[in-house]
Amino acid sequence: MNSGTYHIFFTNLANPLKIKIILSLRNKEKNVTDLSKELGVEQSKISHALILLKKCNIVKSKQEGKQRIYYLNSKTIIPMLKLIDEHATNYCKCKTCNAKCGGRR
Repeated sequence: MNSGTYHIFFTNLANPLKIKIILSLRNKEKNVTDLSKELGVEQSKISHALILLKKCNIVKSKQEGKQRIYYLNSKTIIPMLKLIDEHATNYCKCKTCNAKCGGRR
């Protein structure tokens, strides 16, 4: 892998809206309307973020009638989220790890 691959992948994960979408989809498959209502963000912004997440296969979709339903890549992203949770619980020493810690201890 070249560094560009990592850059694109982690850039997707560093975006606050994309993180909110990922965490929302962690619990349940949703369509754009559901995500928009839950996150309080315009549907166009959600759709744009989903396009970029789909390009990296972080998010996948399926057609159900007239709706497109979005869900996380269960083979790679869900295990990665579990690993991040484990790392934060066991190795992050800052008191506010679940908030913005900026590397401070």
